[in-house]
Amino acid sequence: MQAHAHTLGLRISPPPPAPPRRRARPRQRAVRVPAAASAPRRETDPRKRVVITGMGLVSVFGNEVDAFYERLLAGESGVGAIDRFDAGGFPTRFAGQIRGFSSEGYIDGKNDRRLDDCLRYCIVSGKKALENAGLGKGSDGHTKLDKVRAGVLVGTGMGGLTVFSDGVQNLIEKGYKKISPFFIPYAITNMGSALLAMDAGFMGPNYSISTACATSNYCFYAAANHIRRGEADVIVAGGTEAAIIPIGLGGFVACRALSQRNDDPETASRPWDKERDGFVMGEGAGVLVMESLEHAMKRDAPIIAEYLGGAVNCDAYHMTDPRSDGLGVSSCITQSLEDAGVAPEEVNYINAHATSTLAGDLAEVRAIKQVFKNPSDIKINSTKSMIGHCLGAAGGLEAIAAVKAITTGWVHPTINQFNPEPEVDFDTVANEKQQHEVNVGEFLYPCTNQRQKSLP
Repeated sequence: MQAHAHTLGLRISPPPPAPPRRRARPRQRAVRVPAAASAPRRETDPRKRVVITGMGLVSVFGNEVDAFYERLLAGESGVGAIDRFDAGGFPTRFAGQIRGFSSEGYIDGKNDRRLDDCLRYCIVSGKKALENAGLGKGSDGHTKLDKVRAGVLVGTGMGGLTVFSDGVQNLIEKGYKKISPFFIPYAITNMGSALLAMDAGFMGPNYSISTACATSNYCFYAAANHIRRGEADVIVAGGTEAAIIPIGLGGFVACRALSQRNDDPETASRPWDKERDGFVMGEGAGVLVMESLEHAMKRDAPIIAEYLGGAVNCDAYHMTDPRSDGLGVSSCITQSLEDAGVAPEEVNYINAHATSTLAGDLAEVRAIKQVFKNPSDIKINSTKSMIGHCLGAAGGLEAIAAVKAITTGWVHPTINQFNPEPEVDFDTVANEKQQHEVNVGEFLYPCTNQRQKSLP
């Protein structure tokens, strides 16, 4: 059954003032609306407007946002042979595996040795995002923050999979007495948010959402709603995942969801290409600091972009396959546009889900065409072509890529575009970056881990 979540972001430069009381709508200087377009009303109350003030990540391209985006713009592939364990017996032996990860300066050594990578990625990306927002420990922003009104909402699709796998193995081979006392705490999906909140002292909303590939966008949507309702001033939101271990790889192999292009892994992730044969596993974390415009302006925060709105739904169709007509996705896009107060004509960039699966890629294309009547005017790219599908963290990492496109004016390429499907008649930014001033950017997140053949 497919869960969908879509969010829209807007470039803000310079930081916007609070709107005058008598004006019905503030002027958004970064948005150029065609004369024929008539956008619905946008939120004007600075207490309910939600802005992004910090970003942090852990990725196959490192832990720094700017370096991550530079390598995306260069069209590099982060996919290669798995060397974390012996994958020789698997039909898929490659992934977007993180190498050389260091948590130094962010997690103390004793705890670092115990933690599942899923938790480590969450903590490091979260703390980097807080630093980026001027809310890191030791900063004036951190000490002045009302921590009762600051929350953490970082989700994961799989949770602490290594801890869980090791615990089961110990139970079978050595008995229950050899199960780690950290087995339950470090396997459950909300522990990343919990540990990050304990380190930061944040006492506001704190939980995780697990909706497979749509996880991060569900978290952004929920975080924004907490802020809009006045329940929090600041929320750290996003997703984290670390499933490139034997049981994780084996599970997706069993679903027949993965590419088997072992002879050329760098070109294995081929969104919208006729020769695509499945997605490529990835891992990491992507986190945003979201806060009310009023709160951000009071502390003179670095406003990067504005969250305009979003929506969540489900197509109630199948455990793994999407509706071929894309109705679940298109209806979610429409709802998100309405929530954001954005007309379809205003959107000129989409960071697509585009996993490189047979059914999912075309279902998403059909959904986009149902909503955007002239998709040839929109740049649509796939970050997964370079870093693989990071599962619950995918939306977080790709939200950061989308925000960087908005703020830099450069859209990263979709690599491995060799022979596009005939239905794909929009600009996929094939193989080379493009300069593009984004009006409104949209992050599409249908959950589409499609099987490639009939399951037994």
